[in-house]
Amino acid sequence: ARRVFNAMIDRRPAAIVRCTGSGDVLAAVNHARIYGLPLSVRGGGHSVAGTAVCEGGIMVDLSQMKGIRVDPAASVAEAQPGLTLGEFDAATQAVGLATTTGVVSMTGIAGLTLGGGIGWLNGRYGLACDNLVGAEVVTADGRLLTTGPAEHEDLFWALQGGGGNFGVVTSFRFRLHPVAQVLAGGVTFPAPQAAEALRFYRDFIRQAPDELSTAVSVWLGPDGRPAVSIAVCWCGSMEAGEEVLRPLRSFGPPVMDAVGPMSYTSLQSGSDGGYPPGRLHYWKASFLRELTDEAMAVTLDSVAEMPSALSGVGLQELCGVAARVPPTATAFPHRGHHWDYLILSQWDNPADSSRNIDWTRRLFERMEPFLESAVYANNLGEEDGNRVASAYGPNYERLATIKRTWDPDNLFRFNHNIVPVS
Repeated sequence: ARRVFNAMIDRRPAAIVRCTGSGDVLAAVNHARIYGLPLSVRGGGHSVAGTAVCEGGIMVDLSQMKGIRVDPAASVAEAQPGLTLGEFDAATQAVGLATTTGVVSMTGIAGLTLGGGIGWLNGRYGLACDNLVGAEVVTADGRLLTTGPAEHEDLFWALQGGGGNFGVVTSFRFRLHPVAQVLAGGVTFPAPQAAEALRFYRDFIRQAPDELSTAVSVWLGPDGRPAVSIAVCWCGSMEAGEEVLRPLRSFGPPVMDAVGPMSYTSLQSGSDGGYPPGRLHYWKASFLRELTDEAMAVTLDSVAEMPSALSGVGLQELCGVAARVPPTATAFPHRGHHWDYLILSQWDNPADSSRNIDWTRRLFERMEPFLESAVYANNLGEEDGNRVASAYGPNYERLATIKRTWDPDNLFRFNHNIVPVS
């Protein structure tokens, strides 16, 4: 029960409370507060930093809380925090609805949403936190509250991207949207075409409509040299999508074109095989505003020296509706059109840890001149505590004030922690 996605995390709680309802969560939170014990909270356990697991304290395990109720008439879903994206999507897609979640179906909805939630529908429907319309929360003082735009508004705002700093969410209420088939998949370009393909993509995406969201992966191809894959999700009419994507699919041409109509659930699980449990992970991330020739050259050169062929660099686009939300409308501040630039290192043998970590740090240092002083909270690693303020940007001071109101003693500190303002 203490195992999480990242095999580098090996902590031992004194007790693991395997909750089946809000009452169990209340009991665990009250016990930790009364006896002064460390408290951590596990949803899907997919955070690379492993903050779900504390040492010597109480781990609140929400993974068995998987209830979901979908109301097609109201286009909303009430979902418990133990659900994975795949489980949530299966329930909403059964009635032709969906909302933005992440891009790997084993991820938990709770941490993903509380950190912002960039996913395949962000261009058309915004982030996961933009579609959160209410929540049930266990607070640090042992209350079970309902929050929303008109109930405890400050707490609700903080839950829209402020992470697990303000309480344990025991139920999320999401706005849903009609999503049928999507036109999705990826095109791949080998090393000789990689730089040219990235330049073409940069120009292609400038005029893309909201219905299109994209991501880029730079990885080692079968020949051991950097390859580029451009993944797409078109959420609109198939005919219009075919027309919009034709230039991308005909450029080069690519050595592989796997774009086609598919179910949204198929798209969501398409990357799962690349992240099996039991691997060791070390990530570094930031936001990249422009795909300059120099930044792309540094990325390609560094991937050529990558010690593990399981690793790669991902650029997940934030675009459309999600990009146009004002930075202070939710706790997630990183709006505007840009990319979540993630150096995702993974390997199998603990003996290889040092050289994989060193490579990741070197690439991040080389990329720093091109990166924003900002980071997606869900990609922060264990050593990134000094970058927490960058995850919340201009909203950090307001979040610290709200933290003082709802958790003045910082009971919920095993996370990317916002310290209560004094």
